[in-house]
Amino acid sequence: MFKDYGDYDATGLAALVAKGEVTPAELLEAAFARIEAGEPSINAMSQNFRDKAQAQLAGPLTGPFAGVPFLLKDLDMEYAGAKLTMGCVAAKNYVPPRNAELVNRFLAAGLVIAGSTTTPELGLKATTETALHGATRNPWNTEHTPGGSSGGAGAAVAAGYVPMAAAADGGGSIRIPAAFNGLFGLKPSRGRVPIGPYAGELWDGCVVSHVITRSVRDSAAMLDALQGPAPGDPFIIAPPERPYAAEVGAKVETLRIGFSVASPIGGRVDADCRDGVLKAAKLLESLGHRVEEAAPALDGKAVASAYMTMYFGHVAATVKHVQHLTGAPESAFDTDTRSLALLGRALSAETFVTSHRSWNTFARAMAAFHDTFDIYLTPATAMGPAKIGELLTPKSQQSAAKLLISLNAGSLLLKSGIVDKLAFNNLERTPYTQLANLTFCPAMSVPLHWGADGLPVGVHFSAKFGAEGMLFRLAAQLEAAAPWAQKRPQMK
Repeated sequence: MFKDYGDYDATGLAALVAKGEVTPAELLEAAFARIEAGEPSINAMSQNFRDKAQAQLAGPLTGPFAGVPFLLKDLDMEYAGAKLTMGCVAAKNYVPPRNAELVNRFLAAGLVIAGSTTTPELGLKATTETALHGATRNPWNTEHTPGGSSGGAGAAVAAGYVPMAAAADGGGSIRIPAAFNGLFGLKPSRGRVPIGPYAGELWDGCVVSHVITRSVRDSAAMLDALQGPAPGDPFIIAPPERPYAAEVGAKVETLRIGFSVASPIGGRVDADCRDGVLKAAKLLESLGHRVEEAAPALDGKAVASAYMTMYFGHVAATVKHVQHLTGAPESAFDTDTRSLALLGRALSAETFVTSHRSWNTFARAMAAFHDTFDIYLTPATAMGPAKIGELLTPKSQQSAAKLLISLNAGSLLLKSGIVDKLAFNNLERTPYTQLANLTFCPAMSVPLHWGADGLPVGVHFSAKFGAEGMLFRLAAQLEAAAPWAQKRPQMK
């Protein structure tokens, strides 16, 4: 077995394979050894694709990551002949008939797909605890969540199963797990990575797929392999001026950076999260950037409300879609999911469209902000990772929700002002990330701080639409100035 497996990022492993110093079979064996050692405590794996991975080794492996073990996310990443459970009992036996375009690109990059990682049911929460797979735990402290919805991906990379793993982000689902697990996570601009062929867009364009990584260079090189439209894509973004890999280590211009540590929805912000931003601001100033306290002219509560309105509508539609795929009854879904679907069904088309139109206001405000500032700097989350079970809905509330579902009382709930209440309750811990999704801009969480409790604290950077190159240049500069790769959880 290749004993030094965990010392390399994906780019490093690919270089060893290319030089013949290690074989893809040895890397795969090392990955499964890590998985088998870690899974009793971490539970980051949804499916094991050992047989399919072995079959890949029998064929030619080409591409920038030829021979490197890799994990898909168990949601919206269809891999023909392999289960795609979406974190729910309703889809526990669903097997897609063909690959997603994204999976084809992972394969074309030479990655050896060893399995898939856990996700909350339908990717709906910032914690990864499901009736189907149980609780996924944070390798830094297994009493805590690794976040969500790409919680399994974050936990798997932090635990050293693979150097990078597939993830997707509709409201922070790359950046929140990256923040909670001490990893790098970049959400690209809308349209940068194809989402088809099963959908033209997900969550009205909010969802973008990419990877969670240890190193900035892996994320950049992977985006080079993934970026670009597929036939039939409805939204085409201008290609980058040069490969993203070339941005890593390139000269960084003096950037104008506006920062804020306040919660956009008026909630509490833990000291560790504030400190992470203030520490990053000082580091950025020492690197020659111009940093000042500033925020876009936005109503954060309006952003949260618009996000939740979209969320409710898409939950209702997704539940119906999964039922169509699997034939499962609605009772097969979690009570929380069914409650969200109830609200989604109660929304009028007028309410949904009016809310969606407000996204333009947010995008214009961010564009105006970026006329003055290149980067918007905030905490990645307002609080650290919750303890396992802390965010589960109490049984008394679940009983009340089941009654409302049986009465089809969604309209009554909407009249009570439940949207704004749920917007605050659901987003209080993670209020910063959704803005980049609703405005379609690139954003990243960078592991620059660790809290007093020893848990990672992510720092969040967003840029104007299409400016992934700027973010990669800045991230690489920060990685060189304040390295994080040597910081690893002490796995028992």
